[in-house]
Amino acid sequence: MTGPDTLFFLGFFPGQSQSSRSSLVVPVTVRFGLLITPGGGQRSVPCSAHGFAVLGKPNHHSLLPLALSLVLVGVATPVLAISAFPGAEGFGANAVGGRGGSVGSFRDAVSQPNRIVVFAVGGVIKISSRVVISHHVTIAGQTAPGGGITVYGNGVSYSNAHHTITRYIRYRMGKGGDSGKDGITIADGHDMIFDHVSVSWGRDETFSINGDVSNVSISDSIIAQGLETHSCGGLMQTDTGGISIIRSLYIDNKTRNPKVKGVNEFVNNVVYNWGGGGGYIAGDSDGQSYANIMNNVFISGPSTSARPFTRGNANFHAYVQRNYYDPNQNGVLDGWELGQSTDNYSDVDFQSTRYDYPTVKTLLAPLDAYAKVIAGVGASKSRDNVDTLLINQVKSLGKSGALISDETVSPWNSGGPISGGTAPKDTDGDGMPDDWEIANGLNPNVNDAMGDKNGDGYANIENYINSLV
Repeated sequence: MTGPDTLFFLGFFPGQSQSSRSSLVVPVTVRFGLLITPGGGQRSVPCSAHGFAVLGKPNHHSLLPLALSLVLVGVATPVLAISAFPGAEGFGANAVGGRGGSVGSFRDAVSQPNRIVVFAVGGVIKISSRVVISHHVTIAGQTAPGGGITVYGNGVSYSNAHHTITRYIRYRMGKGGDSGKDGITIADGHDMIFDHVSVSWGRDETFSINGDVSNVSISDSIIAQGLETHSCGGLMQTDTGGISIIRSLYIDNKTRNPKVKGVNEFVNNVVYNWGGGGGYIAGDSDGQSYANIMNNVFISGPSTSARPFTRGNANFHAYVQRNYYDPNQNGVLDGWELGQSTDNYSDVDFQSTRYDYPTVKTLLAPLDAYAKVIAGVGASKSRDNVDTLLINQVKSLGKSGALISDETVSPWNSGGPISGGTAPKDTDGDGMPDDWEIANGLNPNVNDAMGDKNGDGYANIENYINSLV
């Protein structure tokens, strides 16, 4: 069995012959810039353009320990003020990520700043201890071949992870994770974007933001199946700045779908099968809140026994429009748009004009938002069995769905299986396939990941990453 910081690598050290590279498979621990082999020997990880490169090799276990591409190319450099990726929206749209940094393996890469994580193999990364994400990190799950990437077994902390970009990855915590912890937690930090992320099976909250946090976007993501007895989608509570939740799905959470305090925009989302604790909880707090709540869809499921909006008060100042509610649970989308009344919106303080928040580039009508969420929410480049099950629940329009206390009730309770796929050829180990480099005027024999060939402000590796989705 591997420990929480141990990965199996199919790798090589600088100077090692090509013939010996292909047969080297050793368990190593990445610690303080050293690779520590089972015999106790240490190898420094050189910080140069040639670096230390590793490629993952799946073993026979369904929960394979994954290795990823790692090329250390130096420290971050100043960058232009451009969006996190083309099309990024909301308060967190200008997160920088690992732009100007280096490309690395998962636990090692995300625990240090100025990294871009590019995946050489798909599968399940099984973790027994929580992963702590550093600042200025990009996690590019869309680069994984096969069925993509699932991180399973415990939660992930983004506290103080300023300027992170996380896309197309699944975080599934589970009953074996730390008691009282969240699937994803952010206690402090600013400028983060989560796009096409699937997070489920949190033991406390599933995705929770609480404290000195500002400029966060959650777009096209799934927040699902918080485990009973708590079963919470999550807190979205800030003291200093804004949170945008856009075109995302809350499903099978008893309560907090989400629970909001502070500056919030909640636009074009779907909330399905919330329990008796409530759907969107409007403050329930002495603190002041200022929210745009626009063009969302709330669909009751088998577990639903509360109205969409609960526990509001005069401290919650909200601009509301075109929020659709279907309580019928009859397999047909035949609800209505909620009128502006304190009964429908639980005693909030209504605003006549919407707050000047970043908002979305295209505001969809509620039923168009529903269709958009069904088609593409979550780590949908290759949707796994868990997300497929959740989407089918939503499509049942009230007839299926359940609150769960343990992920083992699911046929896919370990987060898998996820196919590994085959990594494209990458001669220089810079995270960009040879074919893509040639097509874009780059040299496949030179590590030029952090260059900017076309002068658009994005690193070459970012242009590759963004071309995949």
